[in-house]
Amino acid sequence: MHPRPTQDHQFGAWIVGGWSVRHGNHQRTISPLNPIPVAIPQLHPTTVRNESFGGVTYHLEGELVPVLHVEITSTPVYFEHHVLLWKHPTISIGVKSLAGAFKRLISGMPIFMTEAKGMGHIAFSRDGAGQIIPLHLTRGQAIDVREHQFLAATDSVDFTFQRVNGIGNILFGQSGLFIDTFGARNGDGIVWLHGYGNVFEVTLQAGEQIDVEPGGWIYKDPSVRMELETQSIATGFFASGGQIFFNRFTGPGRVGIQSMYYHPPVATTESNTQAAVGGGILGAVMRGVMDNR
Repeated sequence: MHPRPTQDHQFGAWIVGGWSVRHGNHQRTISPLNPIPVAIPQLHPTTVRNESFGGVTYHLEGELVPVLHVEITSTPVYFEHHVLLWKHPTISIGVKSLAGAFKRLISGMPIFMTEAKGMGHIAFSRDGAGQIIPLHLTRGQAIDVREHQFLAATDSVDFTFQRVNGIGNILFGQSGLFIDTFGARNGDGIVWLHGYGNVFEVTLQAGEQIDVEPGGWIYKDPSVRMELETQSIATGFFASGGQIFFNRFTGPGRVGIQSMYYHPPVATTESNTQAAVGGGILGAVMRGVMDNR
């Protein structure tokens, strides 16, 4: 016997065309035509107050252009310099060197981050509508993040990167050449991300899959495999048609999805010049091709 139809009280919506079941905090649905439960992405909370983890207390506030407000005592926080909104004078700003400087240099990746130390409060906000997502990482845990979505992280979180595999993924997967990886190797920590629009999370079981628009994913567990899928569309009228591209994610693990698709910014002459200095002429040319595709 199937479970009776129920209302999702946490999100205030009925599950249309099926039944709602829960495995822990993760929602799945059973359709009358398909008795196998399927994963349903769930909305991240948009407001968080007085949350403590990894040596800091933080708050997420604002519905349109959200603000991350962090109370710093003994644990420094590093971030991209252009996201600082306000701070107390007791917070000092310095530079944090990232590991693998030579590898970063030849790849055109940043080798320094801005770091906040001291005792006081500091706030960050990206210049764009969306949602800030806190990802708590316990010691030994890591998360893969698409480029340009990082906002800030506690000092115990390492920031590395990996190349996107496959020419198809690079050209049509809209993830760029690299994927950022954040790992809590030295203790518990937090990485905060900025998602465009609203951000949802789906937890896939082993072997379970979901297809996501290439600009829609924001983070995933390292255990989740990402592959490019292509579907041809033909109208039958003079054999006209086209192709649709998806990123297919295969569990086990979490996938974060943003409702406003992210498209990499168009490179300027200045940014291409900086890439040439930091990562070599080839790196600048490749970035120019990718950013202007």
